[in-house]
Amino acid sequence: MPEQVLVAGETLVDFIPDRPGSLEDVSGFERRPGGAPANVAVALARLERPPLFWTRVGADPFGRFLEGTFAEYGVPDNFVERDADAKTTLAFVTHDETGDREFSFYRDGTADTRLEPGRIDDETLTECEWVHAGGVALASGSSHAATLDLLERAAAAGCTVSFDPNLRPELWPDEETFADSVGDALAHVDVCLATAAELAAIGCPGESPTEAARAVIDRWPVHTVFVTRGSEGAVALAADDAPWPADAVDQPGFDVDAVDTTGAGDAFVAGSIAALRDGRPLEDATRFANAVAATAITEPGAMTALPTRDEVATLLEEHRSAG
Repeated sequence: MPEQVLVAGETLVDFIPDRPGSLEDVSGFERRPGGAPANVAVALARLERPPLFWTRVGADPFGRFLEGTFAEYGVPDNFVERDADAKTTLAFVTHDETGDREFSFYRDGTADTRLEPGRIDDETLTECEWVHAGGVALASGSSHAATLDLLERAAAAGCTVSFDPNLRPELWPDEETFADSVGDALAHVDVCLATAAELAAIGCPGESPTEAARAVIDRWPVHTVFVTRGSEGAVALAADDAPWPADAVDQPGFDVDAVDTTGAGDAFVAGSIAALRDGRPLEDATRFANAVAATAITEPGAMTALPTRDEVATLLEEHRSAG
């Protein structure tokens, strides 16, 4: 049986401010590795399931920094491409007193927008049980076509395909273009992980997160939808054709001291993939993913705050004892 996970998409360098505030007011930043798919890849490695990671970095100091980071976390470099003609993407992060954040991207023609279709061969896909990608890669460059090509071929190869729309409005000309691109991706997806706002942006609003999830399942061949709700936890819905029992669950979040929410959604994605691959039912998988995300926000940074299985188990046990 195939056992590998392949994560695909952007990697970049986040510059984290030394204090809350707007970019014009913050004077100091700390360099951190980031990018949603990169965070997912490292999170899976931290959860003792290192995946393959297909991405592209510049042949510059920031690219070498990211390559070293992946090596440090045990993410294989088989599909980490180096682009001699493009720079590595940068993002400046700002956050408020609660840890909520906004991004300013420097991503015009950068390496991660230059993924090319066909770079992942058919033999690799036959070895993959699961393939995951995100919406930022659809926003510009050849990475748009490369991502759709990968998802279509992964679905044809029998992989479980998951997708995170990951809406970043500043990267898209308008919401309609975002919705169309995500819709093209969801035509090949089994598991969608999104916020209610992202589902509304692709034409699937609902009076409740469960209704929004149902709208996705009714419109595309998606069989499972997770709707993340920040500190309130997450809702998940699995249809009858899901490979795990059909269910609708609403799992509350964990009460932790939030320091930085950057990467929380990516931690949730990794937790969901890891739990479902472990054979956990949907309710347990959602609770586990919530715990991974909650643990990740107790430290600054995205990738550097991702927890181990032992750290997640500690949080679950603490709340089990308290409850």
